[in-house]
Amino acid sequence: MLRGMGLGWIFVICTAAVTQAEPLRLPAIISDHLVLQRERFVPIWGWAAPWASVSVVPEWKAPKATAVADENGKWTAWIRTPAAGGPYSMTVSSRDEVMIVRDILIGEVWLCSGQSNMEMTVADTAPGYRGVLDWESEVASARHPRIRRIDIPNKVAITPQDDCEAEWLACTPETAGDFSATAYFFAREVQETTGVPIGLISADWGGTVAEAWTSVQGMSTLEDFAETMKDIARERDDAGALEKEQAEREADWWSALDEKEPGEKTREWADAADIGEGWRAHDLPWSWDGPLADHDGIVWFRHRFELSKDQANRRAILRLGPIDDMDSVWVNGTKVGGLEKPNVWTTPREYELPLVVLRNGENEIAVRVVDTGGHGGLVGPAEQMHLALEGADPISLTGEWHWKQGITMGELPRWPSVRRFNRDSPTALFNGQIAPVAPYGIRGAIWYQGESNRPRAAQYRRLLPAMIRDWRRVFGQGDFPFGIVQIAPYAYGNDQGQAAELREAQLLTTQLPSTGLAVTMDIGNARDIHPKNKQEVGRRLALWALNQVYGHSDIVYSGPVYRAMETEKESIRLRFDHVAGGLVCRRDALTHFTIAGSDREFHPAQAKIDGETIVVWSEDVAEPVAVRFAWGPADEPNLFNAAGLPASSFRTDDWPMLTQ
Repeated sequence: MLRGMGLGWIFVICTAAVTQAEPLRLPAIISDHLVLQRERFVPIWGWAAPWASVSVVPEWKAPKATAVADENGKWTAWIRTPAAGGPYSMTVSSRDEVMIVRDILIGEVWLCSGQSNMEMTVADTAPGYRGVLDWESEVASARHPRIRRIDIPNKVAITPQDDCEAEWLACTPETAGDFSATAYFFAREVQETTGVPIGLISADWGGTVAEAWTSVQGMSTLEDFAETMKDIARERDDAGALEKEQAEREADWWSALDEKEPGEKTREWADAADIGEGWRAHDLPWSWDGPLADHDGIVWFRHRFELSKDQANRRAILRLGPIDDMDSVWVNGTKVGGLEKPNVWTTPREYELPLVVLRNGENEIAVRVVDTGGHGGLVGPAEQMHLALEGADPISLTGEWHWKQGITMGELPRWPSVRRFNRDSPTALFNGQIAPVAPYGIRGAIWYQGESNRPRAAQYRRLLPAMIRDWRRVFGQGDFPFGIVQIAPYAYGNDQGQAAELREAQLLTTQLPSTGLAVTMDIGNARDIHPKNKQEVGRRLALWALNQVYGHSDIVYSGPVYRAMETEKESIRLRFDHVAGGLVCRRDALTHFTIAGSDREFHPAQAKIDGETIVVWSEDVAEPVAVRFAWGPADEPNLFNAAGLPASSFRTDDWPMLTQ
């Protein structure tokens, strides 16, 4: 009896194993048209039946690699890649299952990550991005089939994901417009010099913070995130707890806004009523400027349009395009929608209207825009602004609207610090966008991010190096090269040095081994946080890579970097590294130097080049002790070296920072 029962149980267990076995599968990163890092043992991984043997046979001359799947079906094999070349194929098999990966190139692979300035596309194809300089001709000439790119979809995840939905694409005029512009121009420059295939792994998301791109283990080294990490652990254990708390706090903020607006303005301005004193006209769409150029806060917009009885009785969708940053929308005094949360400024607004809202005759839309910083307004293309009517022609909503300025952000409570798990939560994007591609074989990484961490520059000094060390640990390929783009000049509202401190944090991060900095002090745009000259950004990253990674020692890759100072009576003499043939002043005199005495009050200063040094002085400072250079958020100074590369902003003092 016992023997029979034993056999019966064995039969049941074996049957379960067979029915639950996972078919042979590879992750998206290992698929047709991929680029593998040359001349290295690289990991090939996937899933198969638990305990099944897997073989990987490359077409190039290299030994077959084998692996055994673990109890969860995960396996990893290591294969040796040859010198640059291809295309090749690779056969992966397990039991009676066979997969063939085709059109493989062997070359250089770079992970390209960051926020909007890395996400910004070559062409005018994505909401919020208007394309690079001369994007039409850039796209038309983008015939580089040996540059390949895989775009990892934006995804928030509270636990590390093992795969994603993505595909490798060759660079052609049909695909190049959607490439990350910085990554594409970097790859183009590197390939022109090295002649090898380039693979780009794009993992980026506009408006995101560095902590979101860092793993749990990486965040564990940063004490100031300890409480947040406890919240995240609680959310993993009790899904939805933080979301409910955050929703309540945000609802309280919107209630406070309604109370703060003068009188009953929310009700009065939302209702269809006469447009009285104080309302001005402007054509929309409009990324506001002029009288609103420095306004961070509330602006109301109202627009009237006519409908026939037939039109008013049709189902309708109100489309307003992207709105920077948040919005609430009323039609004929009835609230019909709104994206009342941060980080949605690139999202086109679409609100389905209740059937009873529209009227025969005159109708009115009221939009309350909340701009938290920088530009604001209804900023999408004109064709996205219309009332879509079922079975009828759309009603255009472009043209003249009336607007009225409301209260400023300074008059409102601070937006509640986000405790719900979202894209800005520590680990969120590492889990969703980096984990699915690790530990793919890469040469290095390029990183364009920092604007969203600007208010916390002192913390960024610790955070960015922690993230870099974390990625190096996760990819298991030593101190791989890591190139950083320094944030460009931009007129951030109420900036008192935070932007310069963030740039300083990025510069200090290059003290880590195998890191480099592409300075952009001369190619920003004070009125546009997404400057269009991404060609030069990519070229400067490539200069660093070609010199420091690929051994082209004749290529100058850095502008002047401050090294030391000496006090000389009523002036200070500054010394620099990376002078590269001499210091150069573009225009008549050096600009954007300030100087301070022991009172720590900085005054505009004069400066002149003296050989490979700069002498700085001011009649207002008799005994100077410190110099700062380009310390304003939108400063575009004129100090370069003979190779045409600009100097980074810097300071000689170590006085306390504004931000934490």
